[in-house]
Amino acid sequence: MQISRANLADFVYFLAIARHQSFSRAGLEVGISASALSHAMKGLEARMGIRLFNRTTRSVTLTAAGEELHSLIGKPFDKIGQAMEVINRHRDEPGGRIRLNTLSDAAELLLGPVLPVFNDRYPEVEVDLTVTNRMVDVIGGGHDAGIRYGGTVPEDMIAQRLSPDIRWVVVASPEYLQRFGIPEHPNDLARHRCLCIRLGNDRMYEWEFDNGSKQLEIAVPGAITIDETRIGVALARNGAGLMYVPEPVVAPLVQSGALVRVLDDWASVAPGFHLYYSSRRQLPVGLRLLIDLVRELQPMGDIDG
Repeated sequence: MQISRANLADFVYFLAIARHQSFSRAGLEVGISASALSHAMKGLEARMGIRLFNRTTRSVTLTAAGEELHSLIGKPFDKIGQAMEVINRHRDEPGGRIRLNTLSDAAELLLGPVLPVFNDRYPEVEVDLTVTNRMVDVIGGGHDAGIRYGGTVPEDMIAQRLSPDIRWVVVASPEYLQRFGIPEHPNDLARHRCLCIRLGNDRMYEWEFDNGSKQLEIAVPGAITIDETRIGVALARNGAGLMYVPEPVVAPLVQSGALVRVLDDWASVAPGFHLYYSSRRQLPVGLRLLIDLVRELQPMGDIDG
């Protein structure tokens, strides 16, 4: 089979489908429809005279021939991408696209203040942002990097700190506390209404407390379960119950009196936000510039302090 421009494009499509195991997700990455991708792969298979994918209504997997093709062309195409990133550093105006997968709290506290400045400074760099609290394979999902709390970053990734450690506090509305009383000890939560937290891996989170000499993990009771901070804050403000939350999220509401901190002597401190990316990939120029800008602006305070 002759190497042509069309075949090279189809190889890019082939690698995207193999990476995502989905025509629709691969189409989002390469910018064409799932049906166009399917048509392109059928053409490639016809020209090569061999089937590359096993297709069902629920999954797309590589055949043995597809696996072999992937192993042969994957690394060369990765090297081409790395070369483009290296050359991009010589441009007067950095360009390209960076794809980030981030927690909603990090999107609000870190990227909200930084991205407008980043866009002004580097207008040719596109930022494709996916905000989710689900635990996902960031790299397998076609993202260049993810932002998570330091303690949840996969061990095989390179991580860079983007915020100082974060203090976690319990808050409630003044109306709730007037109605149900103020807890004096974490064990008192058993007699309160709490907003339960479901983590990105579907596990229920046990609230963590630390008074300097003793650590506790409490499985709190509650009729309402949340997996996103903003709805939790709205519920807490309206008296639905006690909420366990990163202090920077609610600091303005505590200052205004809309929410009140309780159990302050038991507030725990946990690793802050970290950006992480694969050690097997060249760091995109745009991503390096974004990291540098976060460290310059420090929207959540001194990172190294």
